Amino acid sequence: MEAFIILIFVLGYLAITLEHNLKLDKLIPALAMMAICWAMVAVGVDGFTQWFDSSSHSLLTDAYTSLNHDGKMHLMEETLLHHLGKTAEILVFLLGAMTIVEIIDYFDGFSTIKSYVNFKSKKKLLWMFCILAFILSAIIDNLTATIVLISILQKIVKKREDRIWFAGLIIIAANAGGAWSPIGDVTTTMLWIGKKVSAGMLFIYLFIPSLLCMIVPTVIASRLSAFQGDIEVDESDNSKPGPNSARMLYLGLGMIVFVPFFKTATHLPPYVGMMLSLAVVATFAEIYSRSKFSISSVEGEEVVAHEEHAHHSPVHSSLSKIEMPSILFFLGILMAVAALESLGILFGFAQNLKETIPMMGTELHGEGVSDLVVMLLGVGSAVIDNVPLVAASLGMFTEAIDNELWHFIAFAAGTGGSMLIIGSAAGVVAMGMEKIDFFWYLKKISWLALIGFVVGSVAFMGIRTLI
Repeated sequence: MEAFIILIFVLGYLAITLEHNLKLDKLIPALAMMAICWAMVAVGVDGFTQWFDSSSHSLLTDAYTSLNHDGKMHLMEETLLHHLGKTAEILVFLLGAMTIVEIIDYFDGFSTIKSYVNFKSKKKLLWMFCILAFILSAIIDNLTATIVLISILQKIVKKREDRIWFAGLIIIAANAGGAWSPIGDVTTTMLWIGKKVSAGMLFIYLFIPSLLCMIVPTVIASRLSAFQGDIEVDESDNSKPGPNSARMLYLGLGMIVFVPFFKTATHLPPYVGMMLSLAVVATFAEIYSRSKFSISSVEGEEVVAHEEHAHHSPVHSSLSKIEMPSILFFLGILMAVAALESLGILFGFAQNLKETIPMMGTELHGEGVSDLVVMLLGVGSAVIDNVPLVAASLGMFTEAIDNELWHFIAFAAGTGGSMLIIGSAAGVVAMGMEKIDFFWYLKKISWLALIGFVVGSVAFMGIRTLI
């Protein structure tokens, strides 16, 4: 049965990569793959010999086989609910961040930033966006940073052929920036909450490798023909920011930055803080919208300005513009991978890597895990997803807090996903917002991400030796 489930996953994954050839939206195979995989798990629940308990990050063998049918079904339902809860945390956080960004755009807030960009050079814009992505992703996480920056990018660069190149480098820079911050990426947050890394040592070990992972691909890309010359400017666009545009921009970005501080103070999941931030931004949006779309009197008759907005609040209007296919695609992918994790398939894969691959130069402490194993986990995070791979590693290794193994896993899982467009949350969102083709990214951007990943890994090995 495990073989059939893996086959369904492979076929679903293949359908996602061939989205444009099949003319089938990627969310359809993702959702079908999720449902069929879990249906097969439910049908064959009595035939499995092991089960990966995600809540305790442990592989159950004897404890699982000793259960009767009802016990196994109950365990499966509990595991499914656990994965749905963890996935929902990410999706609700994403919905909140995307809604805030859309509210800012509703008030034309990003035009404020556009007015500060007084140059047209593609090379300068590339460096500006990559540096912003690296810094913002460490503060507000790589997912939200990508949403914000691509929204700004759409205001500045009108030509889509140019924009997707910038979006590709934003993904690399955002994932690199998220790796060295405990709140910058889901995987580093998992390791931080799981008491495997501390914020201080994470910075010491990973800041320079992450910085090089961003700088090297950007330097190479800046020499490509795609980033030569100036951007195409829409001369007919003479729109100016409204009276509340700057206020909503600073309020929206400020409330997103507030989320990690709320999490640190309350120890609640990030989505709770994001919902509070959304409530605050939505409140001011409603207040400002009353003046924006107020009823004026003309010759004794009341005329409603912007009639299309008269029956919708800014929040309703913003929610209607959210890229829901990306949300559903994310749901399908994460839950399908969760099925593989629950059967111990990912755990077994990682264990086999550890046992069969020889040591590569300097081995890590504790269980002596090869550097190559960790790097392959990084490559695997691009193909599957970094969250379950890190979850599997939490159950595999027993090193103490701040052992270099955990920091290398944080870097590899965080930056390795950049090698494929669907290998990270930032990539999935960018793919949805800009309709980036899987194979275009594979051909044009993946090699840059690979170079950055390898350079950063070598830098980590050097820093580890010094420490």
